[in-house]
Parts: sequence; C-alpha cells; structure tokens
Amino acid sequence: MAKLLVKLQRYFRRKPMRFFMLLTLYLAAGSLVFLHSGFAGEPTVPGSQRGPGAGEGPGLPYLGVMQLSRGFKAAVTMPEGRRRHGLRFKSTSKEPVERGKAGDYGSTRSRALRSRSGREKEEDRARYIGCYVDNTRRRTLRGVSFFDYKKMTVFRCQDNCAERGYLYAGLEFGAECYCGHKVQASNASESECNMECKGERSNTCGGVNRLSIYRLELAQESARRYGSAIFRGCFRRPDNVSIALPVSQLMLNMSVDKCVDFCTEKEYPLSALAGTACRCGFPTTLFTLHEREDEQLCAQKCAGEEFESCGTAEYLLVYQTQVQDNRCMDRRFLPTHAKQLVALASFPGAGNTWARHLIELATGFYTGSYYFDGSLYNKGFKGERDHWRSGRTICIKTHESGQKEIESFDSAILLIRNPYKALMAEFNRKYGGHIGFAAHAHWKGKEWPEFVANYAPWWATHTLDWLRYGKKVLVVHFEDLKRDLFVQLQRMVGLLGIAACEDRLLCVEGQKDGNFKRSGLRKLEYDPYTPEMRKMISGYIKMVDTALKLRNLSGVPDDYYPR
Repeated sequence: MAKLLVKLQRYFRRKPMRFFMLLTLYLAAGSLVFLHSGFAGEPTVPGSQRGPGAGEGPGLPYLGVMQLSRGFKAAVTMPEGRRRHGLRFKSTSKEPVERGKAGDYGSTRSRALRSRSGREKEEDRARYIGCYVDNTRRRTLRGVSFFDYKKMTVFRCQDNCAERGYLYAGLEFGAECYCGHKVQASNASESECNMECKGERSNTCGGVNRLSIYRLELAQESARRYGSAIFRGCFRRPDNVSIALPVSQLMLNMSVDKCVDFCTEKEYPLSALAGTACRCGFPTTLFTLHEREDEQLCAQKCAGEEFESCGTAEYLLVYQTQVQDNRCMDRRFLPTHAKQLVALASFPGAGNTWARHLIELATGFYTGSYYFDGSLYNKGFKGERDHWRSGRTICIKTHESGQKEIESFDSAILLIRNPYKALMAEFNRKYGGHIGFAAHAHWKGKEWPEFVANYAPWWATHTLDWLRYGKKVLVVHFEDLKRDLFVQLQRMVGLLGIAACEDRLLCVEGQKDGNFKRSGLRKLEYDPYTPEMRKMISGYIKMVDTALKLRNLSGVPDDYYPR
C-alpha cells in the first residue's frame, strides 16, 4: 500500500495539472450529489409536526414557559411542515364537473341553495329578512347607495352600510347596494331575488327591481345616524320636561333635520322631537336616556317629512347633535402625588386605550402608562409622557403579567375581553395602527397563525397572573363595559377613590367613542380562525373561567365560546 502511494505521489509531481483536474472532478461530483438530495428528498407531511399553537387546551406546557416580560415579542416561528392557515380557495378545476352534476348552474334552485349557505355565514353580523319590491319612484331603502358592477358582495354592502350607522342593507341587480333605517315596501317572492353577486357566486344580490335586504345586528354597536345626528332612541317624556330640556320651539312643518339644526344652533347636544315641538338640552339625572321605550311608541309621522318619525307629546324621539358636551372634557394632572399606584391592566387589544379615554372623562384626571406611545400623546393622553411612578396620574396602563411587575402596583382594574376579538384587534393595531386594519396579505400569510400561536397563551397567562399576584383587583369585562357603561364606569371610578358625579358620567356616555374606535363590521369576509386555533383558544377560555369562579367572581361571558 505504501509503494502505491509513493508511485501516485511521484506521478502527480511530474504531472501536476492532472492532479488538479482530478480534484476538480471530485468536488463537482460531490456538489451534484448534494443538490440532487436537496431536490429529490422526501417531502414533509403537513401537520406532522406540532408547534406551540397546536395544543388542546388546559395543561399545555407551552403556556407555562412563555416569557412575558416588558420586551415581549412574537419571535416563535412556524415549524417547516406546518400548514399555513389562510383564506381557503376552491379549486377552479372542479367547477365544470360540479356544474355538470348540478345541471344548469344558473338555475334558481342552485342559486337559492348557495345563497342560503352564504346567509348562514353572515349570521354573526346581519340577519336576512327577505326579498322586497323596489323601484326608482319609491325607494325601499332611502339612505346612501353605491354600485360595483365587478366585485359587489353581500359583505361589502353590509359593511359599508354599518359604517354609516344604518340598520338595513339591501342588494339589487347583483351589483347595487342601498342603505336605510326603514324598509318601506312590500315583500316579493324569494325566487325574484335570484341574481348572483358580481363578486361572489356563492350568494345572491337581489333581482330586477328587487332587493335582498339584511338587518345589521351589529349596527347598534356603531351609532345610528340620520345625516349628522346620532339616533339615541325613544323615551318617555320626563316629569320636569321644561327643566330637563329647557329650550323648545313649536314647528308645524316638523322634520328630524329641522329639529336637529335648531338644537345645534342653540348649542345643545340633545335634540328631542315631541310631535310638533322640538326640545333641546343635556343628558342629566332628570333625563338619563337609560330607559328606552319601544320605537313604535314614537312612530308618528313628521308633518314635514312623510317617511320620518317625530315622536309624540308623551314619547320623545331623541337625537344627539354634533355639539360637544363640554361638561366632562376638562382634564388635568393630580393636584397632589398619589400615594398608591393603580394599574389599568389588560391584554393587548382588550380596549385599554378606550378605557383610559372613559376614565379621563369620568374623573377629569390624566391616566399614565408603563410605556410611551407618541401617537397617544399627540391625541391628548398627556400622562403618556410622565414616568409611570410619577404619581401625577389617576391610573397606569400596563400589559405586563410577571409577578414582579404586578406586585409593583397597590391595586388594579383588570380589563378582560373575548380572546377571539382581542387577538384580531391587536393584530389590526400591530399591522394597521390604533384605528386601522391589517392588510389581507397579513391575514392570509404566515403572520396571522404565528401571531395566534404566540399571543393566545399570553391572553390566558395575563389574566391568571393578575388574579394570582394582584393585591386588590377589580375585574371588568370589556363586553359589560360596552353594554352597561354607566354602571361599570361607576365601579372603576370607585376603585380609583373618586366621587363619581352622575351628570359627568352621563356626559361620558355621549362622548364615549373618542378617537380610537374602529368603525363598522370586521374587515374580513371569512373567519380567520382555523378549527385547531379554536380548539386551543377554547382551552384557554376554560382555564380563565375556572380561575375567575375560584375567586367567587362571575365567569367569562357566554359569547366567549364560539358557536
């Protein structure tokens, strides 16, 4: 063997070029083998690896090891073999086969079945009420309208009407959308509303002079508007009406616009129609706007507008004008430094900024923050610039959930929100700003599943940590705050040690939205949560529900669980 090596060494010493050629061929062959193995290797099976987001509820080890410090970032990446969850597209190659099986895919029966399926998907935001007659002389829905002869969908129409505060959305000719507060026409046969939407074949968008009409169930979360005024409801006339609504004017040719314009000119935030009388005032303890009556009691036609209601002498139809109620707009820093630090704690996306807005209006004092957000400071949250330990603010915003951070506060208001909505809200904020929306590319890309895998466990640990380490914790559900703002805000102000002025709290109700509210329905035409995500989140909801009940508190609201 040694003699052979000596001979090779002498050979290549005489012919060095041959040695380099042989070496080059060897390296080239190795490279080709490597590339081949890269392209021809066995593919991974989607779903074969389970990441932290694929858990099954309580007992997940991932929940216990999350690092939830102040500098928390979504740094976990998706496993290679894991499926990217996004919008599910139907295969276009199957369409001709399916159409062949179903016969004429343009038939009324086929479209009706697809339309019913589409309507079921819309149940969480609107309710289909039927097919109605419509014509250019007497419009069924007399609000705004818009058209899109290429991409009209049921959701687009509903969303645009909801953003403008209308109660009803109707579609006609497959491409026309009409909004309104009342349906002023007779029913038509369902078979007459059989035209496919221009932007989706899975649903129908009315017919020739026929409207497919939906009642927007979520429109009540947004303000119902009549022009520039916000509809507040039908109310019984207060006992001391001349004190509760001090300014009045008799209008024989009454209409909503005339009464609203009159009260706006007099600089009052409330406009109340009482038949032929228009009254103006403020919400006070004499007229709280808390006890609504059936709107049919106020359904007396206006003398000056046939299709509007103007209330009666006993039941007033109330609108909020564009005049700002300044009784609760003054804010300042605490006159003396606070001896105790109160946290306004929440998971991101749970409405912390909105709660700060409400607290500042209700107390008249600025709120602080554990962080610093320049955009919030520029919008009027002047306590944002102060150090959180300065003692000059009434409470401190925080998203922290570690024991050390929690024990830094003497008491806390813990704001909890439905995780499905909180996650979407925070995702929108992260990719679209405080009042913007994430782009569809983010929802359909890898960002959304990675975000859910990281943030869903944090939603649970945040609440569990505050319940465990918090010294004095007042739990407020975001949904209860929206539903019964006056009572919940009283509880929050009570913990802060401020004597709540009822007139000031009533003023807050009229200014409750502030500058950080996303308008309209959610901006997605599909459910972003996969079954795996829902299974994981449901497990975390049960954990939080159990922890609340162990503290003798009411559990999570029923609507936290998906239908």
